Amino acid sequence: MISFKQAFITTAVSSCLLLGCANATPESQEPVTVLQSQRMLQLSPDTAVWGAVNDGTQELKLWLQRKDSVQPLWQGEITSRVVEDICFYESVENQQLSVFLIGGRGGADQLLLRQDQQWLAEPLRIRELNIPYDSTACVVHQGTLYIAEGDQAIWAYQAEPEADDGRQLVAVKSPFGAIEAELKALEIMPDGRLLALEEEPPRLLEFYPHDDGYTMAHAYPVAGFDELQDIQLVGDNQVVLSVDETGARSDVIQLRPYSGQPLAVEAVTPVLQVEATLETEPASRRGDVIDDPAVWVHPEHPEQSRILATDKRIGLMVYDMHGRLQQELTIGRLNNVDVRGQLAAASLRNDDSIQLFHISANGELSLAANIPTNLTEIYGLCMGYHDATQTTSVYVNSKTGQIQHYVVTPEGGELVRELRVPSQPEGCVVDDAQQRLFVGEEDEAVWLFDALATGQTQGEPIILVAEHPELVDDIEGLAYAVVDEQPLLFVSSQGNDSYIVFEGQAPWNLLAHFRIRTNSELGIDGTSETDGLEVTTQSLGAGFEQGALLVQDGRKRMPEAGQNVKLVPLERVLALFK
Repeated sequence: MISFKQAFITTAVSSCLLLGCANATPESQEPVTVLQSQRMLQLSPDTAVWGAVNDGTQELKLWLQRKDSVQPLWQGEITSRVVEDICFYESVENQQLSVFLIGGRGGADQLLLRQDQQWLAEPLRIRELNIPYDSTACVVHQGTLYIAEGDQAIWAYQAEPEADDGRQLVAVKSPFGAIEAELKALEIMPDGRLLALEEEPPRLLEFYPHDDGYTMAHAYPVAGFDELQDIQLVGDNQVVLSVDETGARSDVIQLRPYSGQPLAVEAVTPVLQVEATLETEPASRRGDVIDDPAVWVHPEHPEQSRILATDKRIGLMVYDMHGRLQQELTIGRLNNVDVRGQLAAASLRNDDSIQLFHISANGELSLAANIPTNLTEIYGLCMGYHDATQTTSVYVNSKTGQIQHYVVTPEGGELVRELRVPSQPEGCVVDDAQQRLFVGEEDEAVWLFDALATGQTQGEPIILVAEHPELVDDIEGLAYAVVDEQPLLFVSSQGNDSYIVFEGQAPWNLLAHFRIRTNSELGIDGTSETDGLEVTTQSLGAGFEQGALLVQDGRKRMPEAGQNVKLVPLERVLALFK
């Protein structure tokens, strides 16, 4: 019985799709061109995507196989690194197909190939990873990228392009673990078992999965070969180990019946997606720097509006509507910022105070009054305006759960009342029309308070993390808007890199759960680990005539750089549920 892989190789050679097929003959049915890392991902029962790297030219070649036909997708030279191995990853949740290129000198690339079932004209690099210097092989399974580090270890990384770059140790070198020689191939069985092939002398290692990682189960020595380099799954408990990826010289290994507990496979459903069309210049410093955005709208020329963003190390950044930095106000460690009219306010962590800024008619910011507080570890902040009394308020909180309400005065501000939530809050937003204050208690809930200076101090939790699986703590940024007379509450769900729109009134129904992903046309990466966000329904000029959603991006990709702010046309978000 011919395997899917053998069918591909035979069809590709006979069709001269593997470059260099002038050296291959129909009689041999074997390509002479030196192609390494031939990898396949099954997309459907009769469809697969294939990839390989020409060892001599470092060309990546991609094909789409449908039953017995093979169609070339793309080929091109990889110039970023010498490729040791490749592996595919299909994200059903985010509707993206990508390929990892593993380099042998401490780096890897993730290239986007397809989005929403549409193949890109050419692969787009959406992530660069720092991996071990002597990386030799990779495989992806259920959102986890496994990488072999020579004869030292096997590591696990998150495969999503916007995920954290941290890693976990899976297996390690003897005498502390089972690895004894250089690893040349990795593979995952359908039940979750991890297979690792030691090149010389050949030995197949089998690891059983469990909730916290993998445990060494068996080692299978392979006789009759000086070295082996490839693993192919061919049936239940059966694998083919070969000298190279063509399988020309190989041996069949019968694995012992699996005695472990297969890991539960959670059903994955697609998450709604939107794309940013504008991003600000990245912060000059790498790390956790940019935190919270706000926007000042020019009353006459919306294209001259300003994007504000706090830099938790030095102060306030001000950008124009092309994302270019216009001002850098080095006032100190600002955390959250908000705007009402020609006034901006930010929480200053240096001395637990509120820093006010004046905004000129052309959008230039300057320092105004500073309001001291008696809070410990000042954190989140938002502003409100009461039209009946023509007063501007600043609401500021601390990590202890304490919330203070200040009314802005000519001298600075006056403390008028105190509120509280049970544990650490941060994000907050005010509905000026109805004088409602929303506060995010990070791990637990969104709270509703009266925003009036004379209002009650007792609040109520209206949206609970425990009741919404889409909402994964921390609750970070909050924003409020009214669109076509419908009040909307926007929440950043930091724990799963997503955003939720709730009804802005009881019963607070969930309207949309979405992510911001790669804009392949404009070359703008998606967003992740968002702290603050903002929404405006006012025009910000061309491309944002109906307003925008502004979000802080915790991990800047394409290229890897300091954090920044992304803008999504508001109508694209509204289209998800309108």
